[in-house]
Amino acid sequence: RAAVRVVPKPWGHEIIWAHTERYCGKILHITAGHSLSVQYHERKDETVYLLSGEMRYWVGERADALTDQRLKPGDAFRITPGTVHYMEAVTDCDVLEASTPELDDVVRIKDRYGREGTTAP
Repeated sequence: RAAVRVVPKPWGHEIIWAHTERYCGKILHITAGHSLSVQYHERKDETVYLLSGEMRYWVGERADALTDQRLKPGDAFRITPGTVHYMEAVTDCDVLEASTPELDDVVRIKDRYGREGTTAP
């Protein structure tokens, strides 16, 4: 068996169900009307798969030039290092995330919850 962690977040919670030196697996539960940080990763490479709900997935090369990649259940999207992105839940969402293991590799550009590491736009 593998250890499973539930991590409370201001936008919902994440369930980390796999974390090794080579990969990480999570389920993100995002409450309707909430969103994650506008962010990018320097090393982390991730792919998300929308299990349930409706989500707006904002993606681009710069924070001021993001496009809405609206996802519906069954859609997947890969984010490579350096890509600016954030998730916004239209309805309650469950998102499966598979990534490289660098969980602390988050460069926050903007965060509606005022979390550390956030810089003013």
